[in-house]
Amino acid sequence: MHPLLEKARQIRLNLNWSLVFGVSFFLIVVIGLVQITTGVSDWLVENKDAQIKHLIVQGQPKYTEETAIIKAIKQADLSSFFELDVKHVQQLVQDLPWVATVSVRKQWPDTVQVYVVEHKAVAHWNSDLLLNQSGQAFQASSDKLHDLPQLYGPEGSEEEAWVAFKQFDEMLKVNNLTLSSLALSERFSWQLWLDNGIRLDLGRKDKAKRVQRFIDVYPRMEQRANAQVDTIDLRYDTGLAVSFKPLQEEQLQNKSKA
Repeated sequence: MHPLLEKARQIRLNLNWSLVFGVSFFLIVVIGLVQITTGVSDWLVENKDAQIKHLIVQGQPKYTEETAIIKAIKQADLSSFFELDVKHVQQLVQDLPWVATVSVRKQWPDTVQVYVVEHKAVAHWNSDLLLNQSGQAFQASSDKLHDLPQLYGPEGSEEEAWVAFKQFDEMLKVNNLTLSSLALSERFSWQLWLDNGIRLDLGRKDKAKRVQRFIDVYPRMEQRANAQVDTIDLRYDTGLAVSFKPLQEEQLQNKSKA
């Protein structure tokens, strides 16, 4: 046999085929990954300028017009789907007066979905703000709101005032009385107004006990023919003081007719 052929046969016999197959498989995988990466890169380059064409507003906003939400979104750069800053869009929409929370999601290839949740106003705060159900103050037009209670207090006391209002309102409602307004002074002294015009001065401590004292005494309180209860001072450890105000002529006539 020719010496070269013999040498080739010896090499073939001594060759580690497992190693050959392993190396070959590795090379195939590497080549495949390179091709996939190149393809994805080319695709990203081709689509990097894909613009946002559709804006979808979800949720059930009552006081915020959809046009206002879309206008806010369009303040962001919508020229690139991939480069759109979702957090920026979220902040733009959340800056609208009635909006409480916002979630923003991009949907390939050209859509942005925005889900909006509004504040639920439960009271007026210091005449120019509103309170939501969590006791947080927010600025929004209140022209469409009617019959909300009026709450007053120092900055930072919003939640405390709302929690107290709910407690007192529940106590009074059980006894067929309606709380319409509450005020907390700078010295944290409490005053309540009922819808019948009576003001309750509670002071700074034992607020609930003093409201209960009023509830217990009010049905037995002396009623005057020519005057009505104006203020009830409950800032005593025991007892209370009552001040009256004269009835207007129209009120006297209505009372006499009744």
